[in-house]
Amino acid sequence: MKPIRLRRLRRAELPVDTVELARYMVGKIVVHDTGEGRLSGRIVETEAYPIGDAAGHAFRGETAFNRSSFLKRGHAHVYFTYGSSFMLNVSSEAAGVGAGILVRALEPLEGFDQMQRLRGGAGLRDLARGPGRLTQAMQINLSQDGVDLCGAGPLWLAASRLKTGAIGTSVRIGLTRNADAKLRFYERGNPYVSGPKKLRE
Repeated sequence: MKPIRLRRLRRAELPVDTVELARYMVGKIVVHDTGEGRLSGRIVETEAYPIGDAAGHAFRGETAFNRSSFLKRGHAHVYFTYGSSFMLNVSSEAAGVGAGILVRALEPLEGFDQMQRLRGGAGLRDLARGPGRLTQAMQINLSQDGVDLCGAGPLWLAASRLKTGAIGTSVRIGLTRNADAKLRFYERGNPYVSGPKKLRE
């Protein structure tokens, strides 16, 4: 199948504010051009981890682990967690300022067969519904940590021609610190959004 024609997002289009970027990214597309073909998915859910957020990886300052979250906005911060899953974050502020957004769920657009193989035969709805699932489906791992998602590499962000539906806001999922902060954004009613039903409507 011929790849969908997509336009790479320019860094100048990304808001220089973590919360604004988290909302802005709903409806945009993550693309990974692999040796087996293109994988792409439309972002339907994000979480913001702004400056000074105790739940964010950058809260205690820059380390080898979180260095990519201090890059200028539009870079990938990939890390391994729960002993089993990679997470894809996007740096969200000026260079030297630690903050980011977590990409929580994608609506698959291209590479369904490859995604299903990577996900062990999961159904379409569950291919990328959740942050660990989406990195597995999109073949994203620590080798992409620090990648410029607005650059010319194989992992990048794209604009979408599809209209984004109404965006909902809720508390973030699975946190103990700053658990009540309404910093999760999602496309209302989209079946590919993760979390309980009350946080998807």
